[in-house]
Amino acid sequence: MGCIASTPAGEANNKPVTSSVGGTHYPNWTLPPPFKIEPPPTLSELHKKREEFWDTQPSYGGSREIWDVLKAAVTSAQSSGDIQTARLFVESAGIIVATPHLTVVFDERGAKYDIPRWVLATPTNVAPEPETNGDVA
Repeated sequence: MGCIASTPAGEANNKPVTSSVGGTHYPNWTLPPPFKIEPPPTLSELHKKREEFWDTQPSYGGSREIWDVLKAAVTSAQSSGDIQTARLFVESAGIIVATPHLTVVFDERGAKYDIPRWVLATPTNVAPEPETNGDVA
């Protein structure tokens, strides 16, 4: 038997609450659902773009520490599939998640952090890697 106040797990339980500083907060955020991007990148291009994003994004504003926590949370969720640990990283840093899929977040001082979907999840239309014929010029 279930508890009278229990709620289902997963995205159905991802209801917004009011954050400590006002506004909407999604404590049970998830990674984005399947999506496509155009033009379709190869997996190596996608990894390179993600590295560039994490290396350059802090220069556009916000705190380096918050960017580091966001990167750790995303990496944890992607590599191990452990979304609960990723959520703990975000919560412990006081990050306010303004969207259900972590694409827009704010720190406690109100700085906004935008994370593209392709950084958070791999698109469904990843192109195959180009074949190399082994010739060296």
